[in-house]
Amino acid sequence: MATKSKSRRKPPSRRPIQAPKKKVEPTRFPRWLWPVVTALVILGVGAGAFLIAKEQAQSGSDGPAAATGGLPDTPDYHSLLVAPSDPEHILLGTHAGLYESTDGGRDWQRVALEGQDAMNLAQSQGKTVWAAGHNAFAKSTDGGANWADVRPDGLPSLDIHGFAVDPSRPDRLYAAVAGQGLFRSDVGGESFRLVSKEVGGAVMALAVMPDGRILAGDIEKGLMESSDGGKSWRLLLRAGLMGLAVNPDDPKTVIATGPGILLSTDSGKTFDPVLTLEQGAGPVGWSSSDPKLAYVVGFDRKLYRSNDGGVTWNPVS
Repeated sequence: MATKSKSRRKPPSRRPIQAPKKKVEPTRFPRWLWPVVTALVILGVGAGAFLIAKEQAQSGSDGPAAATGGLPDTPDYHSLLVAPSDPEHILLGTHAGLYESTDGGRDWQRVALEGQDAMNLAQSQGKTVWAAGHNAFAKSTDGGANWADVRPDGLPSLDIHGFAVDPSRPDRLYAAVAGQGLFRSDVGGESFRLVSKEVGGAVMALAVMPDGRILAGDIEKGLMESSDGGKSWRLLLRAGLMGLAVNPDDPKTVIATGPGILLSTDSGKTFDPVLTLEQGAGPVGWSSSDPKLAYVVGFDRKLYRSNDGGVTWNPVS
C-alpha cells in the first residue's frame, strides 16, 4: 500500500548512467551499411554503454535545482514522459530525482522525488503516473505533482530496472527486477507475481503493445518478445537496448534506443537505424496529444526531438 514519499539517500548500488560528457555530432548511416551497424555498432555501443555505466559509482542526490538552455547536469538520465495534454511538458527521470520542462526541453526544474532514482516513468489511466527504479517505487494520481511510495507484496526487491503499464488494462503492470525476473500485477500494483525468470533479470527497457504482447530489451540477449504473458519468448533483434516506446496512436511504430535511435514500423519485428550517436541514447517518450512528436535523451547530454513520427531527429536548442 502507499505511504508518503520522503526524500532520502540510498546505499550505493551499481547502475547504468550515461557516458562521460563529450561533445559529438550525430551521424547517419546509409541503409546498405545496416548489417555492419547491427554487428558492430548496436551490440558494441549498446552493451558498451551499459558496461561503462555499471562501473560508475552512485553519486547520491547530486544534481542542480534547475537548468537553463539544456538538460540538467546530473549523474545520469534514466526515463522520459511527455504529458498527455501538452507536448511541450516533459518529465525526466534521473538519479537526482524528477526534472520538469514546460518549454519542450529547453529549461528544466527539479520538482519531485529528490534523491530517488527514477529509472522508469509510465503513464496509466487518467493522471496516474508511476516511477520505479533502484530501491524506488512511487505513484502519483495528479500527473506528477505529488507522490506516494508503493511497497507491494510479491516483489523480491525494489531494484526495478524495467517497468511498463498495459495500455489496454491499466491495472496490469510489469516490473523487471534486476537479477530476478519479470513480475506482473493485475491489481494496480498492490501485489505482484513472477511470470518469467528467463527474461527480466537483465531487462533495461520494457513496453507492452495494445494487444498484450510484451517487448523486453534484455541487455544480454537483445530485444525479446512474448505473446503469452511472459511464458515464452523469441528474439527480435540482437541489440543492447536502453529504451523502448510504442506510439500511442499507431502501435506499429516503435522507437528503440541504445546505439542511437532505431525505428520500427511493423510492431517491432524489424528496425532501421535513423540516428546513430557515438555515446548512445536512452530515455525515450512519445507525445499522446501530438503522436508525430517524440523525444530521446542522448548520452551526449542532448535532448533530440522528432516531428515526423521518429523518421528524422534534431537536437533541441
